Amino acid sequence: MADSNGAPVLDLLAQMTADSLAASTLDPETLMLVRIAALVAVDAPPVSYSLNIGAASDVGLDADAVRGVLLAIAPIVGTARVAAATGNIVQALAVEIELAAEALADLDDE
Repeated sequence: MADSNGAPVLDLLAQMTADSLAASTLDPETLMLVRIAALVAVDAPPVSYSLNIGAASDVGLDADAVRGVLLAIAPIVGTARVAAATGNIVQALAVEIELAAEALADLDDE
């Protein structure tokens, strides 16, 4: 049975992302750029960006690469989708920063 914090769902999604990396014939950097573009196209929520931005960072992509994707797809998906995606990415990063700060505070308390 799943606990109330949703970790099993997030764990499953993280595993699916890892499986996608392993199964694809694309190099990991290209795969993550494509995934970020797809997230914009489907108007994904912040948590989806959080999962994928973390994986993108793990394969060596940085903020400039993500910005490059947003700039490249803007004429196709539209400025509204890119603006929404940018806001969702900022929200996802803010949550990640807050979680990291909480984890550091917990370590200090020990």
